[in-house]
Amino acid sequence: MEIKKVSVIGGGTMGNGITHVFALKGFHVNLIEMNNELGDKALANIVKNLDRQLKKGSISEDDKNRTIANISIISGVENTPANSDLIIEAIYENKEAKLKIFSQLEQIAKSDSIFASNTSSISITELSALNRPDRFIGMHFMNPVPVMQLVEIIRGYSTSDNTFNSIKELALKLGKTPVEVFDYPGFISNRILMPMINEAIFALMEGVASAEDIDTVMKLGMNHPMGPLTLADFIGLDVCLAIMDVLYNGFNDSKYRPCPLLKKMVSAKKLGRKTGEGFFKYN
Repeated sequence: MEIKKVSVIGGGTMGNGITHVFALKGFHVNLIEMNNELGDKALANIVKNLDRQLKKGSISEDDKNRTIANISIISGVENTPANSDLIIEAIYENKEAKLKIFSQLEQIAKSDSIFASNTSSISITELSALNRPDRFIGMHFMNPVPVMQLVEIIRGYSTSDNTFNSIKELALKLGKTPVEVFDYPGFISNRILMPMINEAIFALMEGVASAEDIDTVMKLGMNHPMGPLTLADFIGLDVCLAIMDVLYNGFNDSKYRPCPLLKKMVSAKKLGRKTGEGFFKYN
């Protein structure tokens, strides 16, 4: 199946990044948000990121204008165009909220549309239980989407080879590197990354070293571009906790137990960059 018409549900950090990449590559993209205000905010963020690329010389003024022209802002999931070849859900990491959206989409979309979720950890098989399981797949983009090369393509239990091959080919058209992953909690990226971040938080809680020194060890000793606590702040501590909960509940293994300090900081709304304070403070 050749994918031409794309809709993205959710205009937050991941949703507007996914929209940006598709539109830049010449796809017409419907970006669906809850209301006009959120849609306008998403488009403003896309324009800001295009301007950043323009300043760096990686795109031209014509590229920027064509990209913006390729984006349509739509309010309400119920108004998602029925003729979409691919619908990508990119809302916050909550299984019930995602299931509700896919239930709505099932009543709208044409029978051969492919449904995809940008979930970073939730089971694709569970999300597809009520909706076309053979044409349901995970497309886990990395943040920031316009910059990061990787896309995890996650097969649910019933995802067909045709669906997988269509999405793999699409990822290559976007200039991304697709990696095939099977449906286990956390997939590959977060099954490895989040326990490392969680362990860094345990080390901080236990007084092994300061936040600055923990990050310095990982940057200078392991050649990581960003320390784990800075990365946690960038991702959002609420997101980190949600993923650790998925791992802990999915495997029933104590090695995935979320650090109490992480839980306490989320309760205190110290979520990282987006709230101005996490393990570090931000202006």
